[in-house]
Amino acid sequence: LENLQPEIKELAQRLRYEVSARGKQLGWSEKAARFHFARSMRRIVAELYVRDNCHPLKATVLLWVQVPLWLCVSLALRNCSVGALGPAVQEQFSSGGALWFTDLTAPDSTWILPVSLGLVNLLVVEIFASQKKMPVSRFQQLVTHLFRAVSVVMVPIAATVPSSMALYWLSSSLVGLCHNLLLRSPAFRRLCCIPRTKSDSDTPYRDIAAALATRYSFGKQPR
Repeated sequence: LENLQPEIKELAQRLRYEVSARGKQLGWSEKAARFHFARSMRRIVAELYVRDNCHPLKATVLLWVQVPLWLCVSLALRNCSVGALGPAVQEQFSSGGALWFTDLTAPDSTWILPVSLGLVNLLVVEIFASQKKMPVSRFQQLVTHLFRAVSVVMVPIAATVPSSMALYWLSSSLVGLCHNLLLRSPAFRRLCCIPRTKSDSDTPYRDIAAALATRYSFGKQPR
């Protein structure tokens, strides 16, 4: 999508000139000219998406699969932990944990799993926020703040549910974090033949660390 922006911008300028000339010939009003420009521009952009097989909605397909799966697994773990599937399953969960959370049916009294979940989710949000190269809109800022709030709210929620659910939530977030970091690796992107964009960096992880340090003033403050 990023690589298409220069071409879209050039086509938009050309189309604006053509619509303006056509409007003068046919006596279109300014409102009619804007309507024809917008309609033609939508068609052109749609054709570019089809040509390069990069429709923005494709990026949301994984989300529509992950969210129902996350909910179903969470409910299944809850049912196993509270004995809804029978005492035998609950008994196995009560002794099937590890480390400090040996009882998967009880909440994590140490809060290690809930706090770790909150930190990982916040890290994912901040990584996305730090990677934005262009000025963000007010709506994008609100969405970022919303995800930050959700990350914090998930901590007390994870502290009240069975450890099996908190462990699954943490594992899911860790996989998502590793997935996002892996997709920023230049070597991995070359291996998968992912086209390079202008905003791509040769040192993405160093840039992320620097952006986080600047955002939270971990580095030296300028005098």
